[in-house]
Amino acid sequence: MKKILAEIDRLQKEINKHRPRNKTVLKQIREYYKVGLTYSSNALEGNSLTESETKIVIEDGLTINGKPLKDHFEALGHGEAYDLMYNLYKHQAIAEADIKKLHKLFYYRIDAKNAGKYRKIKVFISGSKYPLPLPENLPALMADFVRKLPAMKKKLHPVEFAARVHKDFVFIHPFVDGNGRLARLLMNLALLQAGYNITIIPPIRRRDYIDTLEKAHEDDKPVTAFIAEMVMETQKDYIRLFEENKKIK
Repeated sequence: MKKILAEIDRLQKEINKHRPRNKTVLKQIREYYKVGLTYSSNALEGNSLTESETKIVIEDGLTINGKPLKDHFEALGHGEAYDLMYNLYKHQAIAEADIKKLHKLFYYRIDAKNAGKYRKIKVFISGSKYPLPLPENLPALMADFVRKLPAMKKKLHPVEFAARVHKDFVFIHPFVDGNGRLARLLMNLALLQAGYNITIIPPIRRRDYIDTLEKAHEDDKPVTAFIAEMVMETQKDYIRLFEENKKIK
């Protein structure tokens, strides 16, 4: 783990040294990852839209023939939640009210009644042998989750902290649906607050992702290592984007 964190630190120094200052380029990069994160995060949960279709839905407001309406709503909602995440990262904190706002934006088109509200029913994760918290325990668990974040942030490497935010939130599973997508938004919020770029988990790595989360009930190391690998790969992608932009100029 130390080796991969050292490589992440090295790549981050390179990114920080060459970050584009042009507002137009920064906006383009932000929109690039908006589509990429929306597509990948939704695809991990079974959304059928391709990356190009996700871009059309988000940027052009068009519908894709033959694709479920719910898939369109998930793309639009995630895009709006992404924009809020970018506004929140400047606060350098993760508040419970902000978590609810993120979920509400993602989910209100799908189920307005439950958008931004903790679930009142029991839920289960298919394929997992570990039970999720009961509904009556959620307010206390979420308050405790948020309360512990500042001390955890001081103690851990930013990437380790982001991985813990993700894991701890998923294990609470406070909403009826959308918890995985919220966990990835919160993970990225933590990374942005620490000066890192957006991290994407490719749908092709879904099996590895799920397996490490299941193992995290007993040991955090596999999921932390997996998230760190995803951070590193996205850093390399960011550097490639920057180099391509320089060549165009």
